[in-house]
Amino acid sequence: MAERIFYSTGRRKRAVARVWIKKGRGRVEINKKTLHEYLLEEAYRIHALEPLYICHLTNKVDVRATVKGGGVFGQAGAIRHGISRALVLMNPELRPILKKAGMLTRDPREKERKKYGQRGARAKFQYSKR
Repeated sequence: MAERIFYSTGRRKRAVARVWIKKGRGRVEINKKTLHEYLLEEAYRIHALEPLYICHLTNKVDVRATVKGGGVFGQAGAIRHGISRALVLMNPELRPILKKAGMLTRDPREKERKKYGQRGARAKFQYSKR
């Protein structure tokens, strides 16, 4: 019988991650690179794989992800969100654990757009009285 693969999408800021998980030995592949090649900072690796640590599945599932857009931390957050959602599809009993840890909620914060006549989203140009 074929191995069951679970697919989910995760998002954070402008980053979108497509995540596939299946039972395995704990291999993680992101954009056809190993975890250590893609996420160079240890903090980003821990952040991305946090759902696996919480559910004690680090060496029990293989993760394959493709991620686009955003920066490195946003991509790590998107992978984390995608892994969480895929784990719930794989085992619905994990939902309360991940929900309590806040990993199933998509972080809605986005970058605010720059406004015309201003230096940034909120910052104004310096005012000169004379």
